[in-house]
Amino acid sequence: MNMENETIIMAEQRSQRYKDSDYQDYQTAVRELILYPDYGPFYGIMGVVAAIVFSSIGSAYGTAVSGTGIAATAVMRPELIMKSIIPVVMAGIIAIYGLVVSVLISGTLNTAATYPVAKGYVHLAAGLSVGMCGLASGYAIGVVGDVGVRNTAQQPRLFIGMILILIFSEVLGLYGMIVAIYLYTKDI
Repeated sequence: MNMENETIIMAEQRSQRYKDSDYQDYQTAVRELILYPDYGPFYGIMGVVAAIVFSSIGSAYGTAVSGTGIAATAVMRPELIMKSIIPVVMAGIIAIYGLVVSVLISGTLNTAATYPVAKGYVHLAAGLSVGMCGLASGYAIGVVGDVGVRNTAQQPRLFIGMILILIFSEVLGLYGMIVAIYLYTKDI
């Protein structure tokens, strides 16, 4: 109770010290600290990192898992190697989505004095959007690519179905990039 009274008294004394003109300067300084804190660019930088890292992890996973299916198919049917490489190419495109968004975001990064924290939050959301969608898409491409390539070697009529499923898996990453670019263009 005593501590609360001291805090109230100190706040009243502080507010009495500021005259009208000084108080306006005080309000402006507080507003600047709230809108442009020193840690504001951190969120934008984390958006850049999330975009490229998560989408690259998804791309690497899709490439690795699909690659094992290609290696197994090459043993049984070497003439299908070029047809079987499609999942690897599609997995590689996922990393490009993250690269595009991370370059866009990093192009607008600035010092803490000119980079608002709200923009940092939006850039973090954009990076997470494309990164997580790329991670999920790469996982789906890897699983579908591995199983699809192996089974296409045994039954060639499965090839069109595999391609359609790969397209639906790839478009998940594209959706994340579209949302990320939309968020990037928003002024908050």
